Amino acid sequence: MLNRVARVSHAHPVRVIITSLLIAAAALVIGFTLIGNLSASGFNDPDSASVLAQEEIVGATGASAVPSLVAIVDPGAPIASPRGQAAVNRVATVMKDDPDVASVAGPSPQSPNLTSKGGSKAALLGYFGDINEDESQAAARRLDDELSTVPGVTVGGGWTAAAETSTIVGEDLLRAELIAFPLLFLVSLWVFRGLVAALLPPLMGALVIFGGFFFLGVGNEVFGMSVYALNLVTGLGLGLAIDYSLLMVSRYREEVAAHGATATALANTVRTAGKSVVYSAVTVGAALAALMIFPQNFLFSMGFGGLVVALVAAVVAVGVLPAVMALLGTRINALAPRRWRARSEAADRVEESGGWYRLSHFVMRRPTAVALVSGAFMVLLALPALGVKFTTTDSSVLPQSANARQVDQMLTREFPSGNGTPVFLSARAPDTPQASRKLLEVTREIDALPATKSVSPPRFVGDRTWQIDATSRYRALDERTITLVQDIQAINDPYPMKVGGFTALFVDQRSSLAAHLPWAALIIVAVTIVALFLMTGSVLLPIKAVIMNVLTLGATLGVLVLIFQDGNLEGFLQYDSQGAVDLTQPILIGALAFGLSTDYAVFLLSRIKEIRDNGGGERESVALGLQRTGRVVTAAALLFCIAMGAFATSRIVIIKELGIGTAVAVALDATIVRALLVPSLMALFGKWNWWAPGPLRRLHARIGVREGG
Repeated sequence: MLNRVARVSHAHPVRVIITSLLIAAAALVIGFTLIGNLSASGFNDPDSASVLAQEEIVGATGASAVPSLVAIVDPGAPIASPRGQAAVNRVATVMKDDPDVASVAGPSPQSPNLTSKGGSKAALLGYFGDINEDESQAAARRLDDELSTVPGVTVGGGWTAAAETSTIVGEDLLRAELIAFPLLFLVSLWVFRGLVAALLPPLMGALVIFGGFFFLGVGNEVFGMSVYALNLVTGLGLGLAIDYSLLMVSRYREEVAAHGATATALANTVRTAGKSVVYSAVTVGAALAALMIFPQNFLFSMGFGGLVVALVAAVVAVGVLPAVMALLGTRINALAPRRWRARSEAADRVEESGGWYRLSHFVMRRPTAVALVSGAFMVLLALPALGVKFTTTDSSVLPQSANARQVDQMLTREFPSGNGTPVFLSARAPDTPQASRKLLEVTREIDALPATKSVSPPRFVGDRTWQIDATSRYRALDERTITLVQDIQAINDPYPMKVGGFTALFVDQRSSLAAHLPWAALIIVAVTIVALFLMTGSVLLPIKAVIMNVLTLGATLGVLVLIFQDGNLEGFLQYDSQGAVDLTQPILIGALAFGLSTDYAVFLLSRIKEIRDNGGGERESVALGLQRTGRVVTAAALLFCIAMGAFATSRIVIIKELGIGTAVAVALDATIVRALLVPSLMALFGKWNWWAPGPLRRLHARIGVREGG
């Protein structure tokens, strides 16, 4: 198959390039059309009790159980004054007239907490009817537009936060690309030492992003995708495209130096580097696809996006790039200063005296010391992870300028209810005195819990559904509120009961992630072990790779704790610490780290095995393998760090965490792991690196993957 691709690319390069450009243009147009309504929510398990509680209340009452939208009214006069009342009534009328608003609550003798402590502001709570996510976001945008013309009104709430998130993600994505592409080009210029060769990785990256947007749009039509997947598709697509282009172009330049710009040079490149690219893409895609086992749409979308963009990157690198290289031939080294070209040609000759060759021999002469020091450094970085605290997505991930965040801050600081957190229960029971008495007993148990601030009597809301409203004394993610929710969940229910509210959503989200994590981890570890076994025929090398990947993940989580939980670099990175790390990020970054670490391991170990199979000694094979891949892998890692690290400029905290976390994982893997731990451990284990039981050796002989085979 790959030989045929090479033949077609060499025989008809112009036809392949034009066809690819037309497909990419169509993918871009269709993709942008289909990704216009991506969801900004999707962090909860749709089958969790807290989500079902909300659905039961909506089904019975026709209105949400929690406020969908909050409008803060500051009329410039006391709320109790005629001017203040007129301003409140005006805003309430606008909200009530909206077709998607089922009810509105405002200041009253029954709801004194909706007037600020100083009496100068009012909070109006809008409850949407039984509408879906797209309709809820549209309603929030519509009301925000209408009320933004009213002086002294600020609109926030959950659906406003979702709408603002969608807008900010799009704006930040464009800014990140504008930052990343010039930097990527400059670094590519330094790596390739030629203008033409340096242009290829960013151009291939653009094609991959276009294809990724198309498949993400198709996925959105079928499953509904998270807007956050745009960042993964862009960053990962760009990073993988550059990695694969770098590998292909570097190998092609080696082959051209040996054979000239011939069909043989292209065929050798596609057969060797191309096979590694395809194998790597399948491995990375499979590792990320493990995220699709989670019921949360956010992680499912990330898994789907990662899978498709990895495969698209392989198709572009193996199906399009060879045609471009065939068309260029020796001109791939064009527009390079003579001094740069001389250095590039020297690097392509792969002399046995390069820096990576010398470094590997230095490491292998003292493997125990290097392994212990390197491992200790990784463990030291991981130590802060022992104190990790987790949070979830709310308005605090948005910038200070976001209306939803401003409204939440005003509610917390200026309103009497700001220090409390609402919790509600949905109970399925008939409308009978007996049910009322039993549920009243439940309210007494809730009232006796230490964190309970208040609890209302049970009320029948229709359709065999009762609602009980309670309030915690503390903030939503305070451990005491979390304990309160868990205590309520543990009450001996006289009827089927479910606990809802923001804190209950977090508790259920945490439980759901914990329940599905072992299966996802098992898939990711299995993918790593199988992939490296098929490439190397060894049992020990895959196990070592898993251990080193765990070290990398632990060190990365430790860095995230130092930056985002402890609030270091707040000023430099322009964010406000939540005092915790988002619950989903270690899972997402873990899948990325395992996939990308395996990606780089494939590049390195395949070269070491190729040299060893051709008669190289144990240590010499490692040294030459590191010399021939070290510069490429390090350059690829640097380019990938730029592609993902650009998301550190995002105004949304969890996107900063994703960008910085992935960049840190890749940087650690390409330096400490590949340059120090791998050669030191290879030297320590010697020929045992390649050991496998007899049955597995025979299995590998039948189905194993060989780079040049």
